Amino acid sequence: MTLPWHLYAMAFVYILAGFNHFRNPRLYLKIIPPYFPNPKLLNSISGFAEILLGIALCIPTASKLAAWGIIALLLAIFPTHIYMYANEKARMGLPKWVLLLRIPLQFGLMYWDFQYTFLNN
Repeated sequence: MTLPWHLYAMAFVYILAGFNHFRNPRLYLKIIPPYFPNPKLLNSISGFAEILLGIALCIPTASKLAAWGIIALLLAIFPTHIYMYANEKARMGLPKWVLLLRIPLQFGLMYWDFQYTFLNN
């Protein structure tokens, strides 16, 4: 393990989340805004991206690029958080205050990823 342990922890979380896109696709399809075309394809792409980027985080020569990729992915999926907050059917029974807290959490995750863009590769 040549990378910090917390990078491996982050990678594990993204890999698990990516697999969950295929294990429970209905969960993700409900939160994709209707103005995006082909939600099934988008769900698959984001799931594969999370898995591949999570694996790449664990490879010292690829971890910096993977961190940038995750930041881009988090930006790409940001509209789902706004959609969940604004649309009662997409809320999955969560209170609005929880959904509101998820928005700054996304920026926190981006900041966490940004920390790894400075790793020496």
